[in-house]
Amino acid sequence: MEHPLISDLDDLTMEQLQDRITELSRKLGMAHRMGNAQLRHQVQMALETYQNRYRDRQQELWKKQTGDGNDFSDRIDIS
Repeated sequence: MEHPLISDLDDLTMEQLQDRITELSRKLGMAHRMGNAQLRHQVQMALETYQNRYRDRQQELWKKQTGDGNDFSDRIDIS
């Protein structure tokens, strides 16, 4: 579940996303140690939002680097 209050993440670079993921991971650990379940849930949702956007960006980069992956025009046609 993504956090509903986190707005547009398209302006962030991959490095900025990674920095926020690291920061939120630290905060999640602190919330867990404090035993604050509500805070832990909010931080988990925010962390999941940033991780999903980071993963989407990685997939976009992978597709750009390898081609779309669905174009097999360079393969031998055996039909």
